[in-house]
Amino acid sequence: MSSYLIHSSLGKKFVMSITGCALVLFLLFHMSMNVVAIFSAEAYDMICEFLGANWYALVATVGLMVLIAVHMIYAVILTLNNYRARGTQRYAMTVKEKGVSWASKNMLALGVIILLGLGMHLVHFWSKMQLVEIMGQHENSLGLSPTEGAALIAHTFSKWYNVVLYLVWFFAMWFHLTHGVWSMFQSSGLSNAKWLPRLKRVSQVVSTLMFLGFAAVVVVFYLRTNFSWFQF
Repeated sequence: MSSYLIHSSLGKKFVMSITGCALVLFLLFHMSMNVVAIFSAEAYDMICEFLGANWYALVATVGLMVLIAVHMIYAVILTLNNYRARGTQRYAMTVKEKGVSWASKNMLALGVIILLGLGMHLVHFWSKMQLVEIMGQHENSLGLSPTEGAALIAHTFSKWYNVVLYLVWFFAMWFHLTHGVWSMFQSSGLSNAKWLPRLKRVSQVVSTLMFLGFAAVVVVFYLRTNFSWFQF
């Protein structure tokens, strides 16, 4: 079994699909959690306290990092294998469609942008929240408690350049997921000619909802902190 997952092309795609599925579920949870901040700073801060440096949150953080690492490593391996086997085709897929052709051929490039965005996100949030708690400190470099997530969001997205960078990051995720969500079903053998078009539509819907949820938090907090007339 381990040989199949490591050496077989289908095995590698299967690992990509399983890790990708887990990451999509995490993103949906994270997006839903962030949207809470729009409506209630107190409720969001309670969530941040619950998901601070508690043992279960730390285990989940380590597990998430492992998932990302495995997903990226297998993505690089598959891309290199496909490049050697097919030349200019950079990402293997069995069905081509105009709506996803660009994303499918640039999955690794999109993945790199997403990884860079993740690094930015860790600097802006994780390093000022969970890491602060792990180090036993009561305040971060901004003078905020590590559980004051809503205030940290407001500070981060009061700056227009952070808004632009995060929207670019979210847009890259949208492109990546429009292909990745349905592709993971196909790689897992759970797709056929009848269900593939439906899964592609589901991918579009899930990716768009995720993009809109993340983007809404960024835009709403930017408007709130910079324009007094915006009351939402």
